[in-house]
Amino acid sequence: MRADPTYYRTVAQAINNATNTANNLTAELSSGLRVGQLSDDPTAATQSLRLDRQISQLDTFQSTASGVTSQLQAADSSLGEVVTQLTSAISLAIGAANDTNNSSDLQSVAQKVVSIRDSVLSMANTSYQGTYLFAGSQGDTQPFTLDTSTTPATVNYAGDYHVSTLVTPGGQKIQTSLPGTTLFGSGSTGVLGTLNQLIADLTSGAPSASISADGNAITDAMHTVSDQRSILDNSLNTLQSTTTYTQTQEAQLKVQQGSLVSSDPAQVATDLTATETQYQALLSTITALQQENLFSLMR
Repeated sequence: MRADPTYYRTVAQAINNATNTANNLTAELSSGLRVGQLSDDPTAATQSLRLDRQISQLDTFQSTASGVTSQLQAADSSLGEVVTQLTSAISLAIGAANDTNNSSDLQSVAQKVVSIRDSVLSMANTSYQGTYLFAGSQGDTQPFTLDTSTTPATVNYAGDYHVSTLVTPGGQKIQTSLPGTTLFGSGSTGVLGTLNQLIADLTSGAPSASISADGNAITDAMHTVSDQRSILDNSLNTLQSTTTYTQTQEAQLKVQQGSLVSSDPAQVATDLTATETQYQALLSTITALQQENLFSLMR
């Protein structure tokens, strides 16, 4: 008696199913992924895509924050040097503001202040990776130039008053720049203006009271620089702490994503062994059916 054709087809289909299952389990074991495409698990795949977008946003922020952090550090370093130079200028003004100094002494002090002024001007024109840090949004334009055709000399500002900010993934705005005029002034005002005034008074042999007043003006200007510098320092601290937080958040999201799509190697290996055992049993069954059909034809 020949085997039931329907049963034969059922066994053959079971072998095909076992083969497909074994192939899928082998691929899963090799890739370590339980969900390789949407059809594998639509819910998990959708959640994984959502997490992937969040991770991408955090990556973008961290990349941007890294560059901004370097810019802030460069700006802070420059402003720290400015404070050092202004401290020296104040000391020189105090020393020059007495009646024991003659014209030659004042000229000597004036030359030292000129050196300080030029150093501060250089710091005001600090650039980082080709971008001027104190030019507002005009980063490709040198912000400050010295005009010595006037007495006292004046400073021209070619930047603007734009203040840059960086928005964190949480929506917080962090100030990342300061307009140059806020820090250094322009024309005859601010740090550079007070230094130029001191140079002019020393050169002309102005009364001690005028030189003393210049020193006081430089002190006030230095306080302005320090106050503005603290804004960038606070931004730098906030940016660094936010970057650290987003790195932790990203790591957690990756773990969460991994739990959605990753496979359990031990379980997959067990399932693969069971499928291979089933496959061998089905092969034995269909071989027996084929032999039975052959014997029936030979009778």
